[in-house]
Amino acid sequence: MDDKKLQPVIREIRRLNGRRYAEAAYFFVLEALDFTLFRRRSLGSDLDSQHLSGQELLAGIRTYAQEEFGPLAPYAFHSWGVYRTDDFGTLVFQMCDGGLLNAKESDRPEDFADGFDFEEAFTELDRPRSG
Repeated sequence: MDDKKLQPVIREIRRLNGRRYAEAAYFFVLEALDFTLFRRRSLGSDLDSQHLSGQELLAGIRTYAQEEFGPLAPYAFHSWGVYRTDDFGTLVFQMCDGGLLNAKESDRPEDFADGFDFEEAFTELDRPRSG
């Protein structure tokens, strides 16, 4: 689905949830999901299911953010209202409630708790490598 079709749906999800997060945060999560699934396929993983666990998606979010934003990722996240990995879980479940994503019965927002520390995950990218 293209961004123009997603935008009204995301705006409605935001409205129903008090506009806690910026629109960009929802689009980023969807892009990170696509990125993670694409990488999984390209590595030859069997995709009987396109379902990712919370921890798998967080790993994909981290990698995608490293590639897209490098050490500036925490600043992008903070500008969207995202301060912890729990916030990504909230975003995912808001999109599930809004019909954009699907969750299994066993999936919980808590699956996204304490996934990684934003500062640690991205400041390592800023350090010069010794060689």
